[in-house]
Amino acid sequence: MQPLAFIPSPSQGVWHLGPIPLRAYAIMIIIGIVVAVWLGERRWAAKGGAPGVIVDVAVWAVPFGLVGGRVYHVITDYQRYFGADGDPARALEIWKGGLGIWGAVLFGALGALIGCRRRGISVLALGDAVAPGIALAQAIGRWGNYWNQELYGRPLDTFWALKIDRDQRPRLPESDGIAALDPKYADVATYHPTFLYESLWCVGVAVLVIWADRRFKLTHGRAFALYVAAYTVGRFWIEALRIDDAHHFLGLRLNDWTSIVVFLGAVAYLYLSRDRVGVESVGQVPADGAPIEAEPAAPVPSEGEADAGEAKEPEAEAEPESEVEEEEAAAEPTAEEPDEADAPDEPASNDKPEEAEPQAEAEPEPAAEPEPELEPEPEAEPEPEVAADTGADENAAEAEDETKAEVRDRAEDEDPEGGPEGESVDNDGDGAADASGQSGKGEPVKDGK
Repeated sequence: MQPLAFIPSPSQGVWHLGPIPLRAYAIMIIIGIVVAVWLGERRWAAKGGAPGVIVDVAVWAVPFGLVGGRVYHVITDYQRYFGADGDPARALEIWKGGLGIWGAVLFGALGALIGCRRRGISVLALGDAVAPGIALAQAIGRWGNYWNQELYGRPLDTFWALKIDRDQRPRLPESDGIAALDPKYADVATYHPTFLYESLWCVGVAVLVIWADRRFKLTHGRAFALYVAAYTVGRFWIEALRIDDAHHFLGLRLNDWTSIVVFLGAVAYLYLSRDRVGVESVGQVPADGAPIEAEPAAPVPSEGEADAGEAKEPEAEAEPESEVEEEEAAAEPTAEEPDEADAPDEPASNDKPEEAEPQAEAEPEPAAEPEPELEPEPEAEPEPEVAADTGADENAAEAEDETKAEVRDRAEDEDPEGGPEGESVDNDGDGAADASGQSGKGEPVKDGK
């Protein structure tokens, strides 16, 4: 029986690159792993996890999953390898197919737990991130069954039926190392493409998990539980279509019972954790998304170095300011001399000039010449302007003497009897104290105030 339209089977599933065989079954598994890791990394980053975590955990999970898948297959089909006509060495021929999904998930979860413990992250959060990726990996890996022409279903006469070559059709149990074709299927060419059914179902499961996670914010392992529950529903009815050898209990294949038990466990977890909230440990990542190990482009000075640098800057700036003050102090007497000379009409008081401030109060300037000492005058109050004249040179002192003498002469000419109040001008020595008072105020000192 052969329909007019059908899905053809590949002519071969192995290519040789010199002595190295390239098997389509292995290539499909590798592509599935790559897709799962890629999608898992994107979803992990969306959770705020550090980049590269999924790759690191996959180093543990993938080998564990491959071993677990093979162990599950060998245990559930032990008669093929350890039966009366079995060959134990064939249990290692993984390239010929035979990976049980439940063993792969169980052992893969164990490897993932080890990887998560080493990274200090939550295995439940990681399971939620990789759940749709695992479903896509299964969808791609099922095409390895297509290349090996295995795990197909019951006979089917329709346009999407899968054609199986004669030597790949069901056989009777081996006898004396020979397995003859089953007469029931010897002339049947097309069968249910169960690999295609499961591949499409797994794609739908991946889409469902992604949608539900965005819609309901599934955390703490709930997204992974949804993947498990959805997958087992499809696996149950697809498993019922298969005709390859399997153990039966109460009229159902072993994988059907496994699907029922796992489905109930996943649904129970979804119900019990429906209200579970809280922060999940997904690693340490900055809020801006920047990498954790990123370092500043330029070294940052320590606090002590920063303080030392700030202390040096004012010192460098203080030198020119001190020089400017010295120049201004030296220029003040010459700038004020014309003011004294232009005030001849002001009568001088007969009070004694004020006593100059001791020179010790003025800070010594290394670049200034020594100021000529002034004779101390009794009963004189200190004037702040005297300190400003500490930087005057000898030429400035002579100019002051001439100015004072000129003012005194003019005052005597106007009032020979001692000024408007009948008092005479009394200047001791060279009159430096009287000149200092006039140069500072611009007018004579009256009544000693």
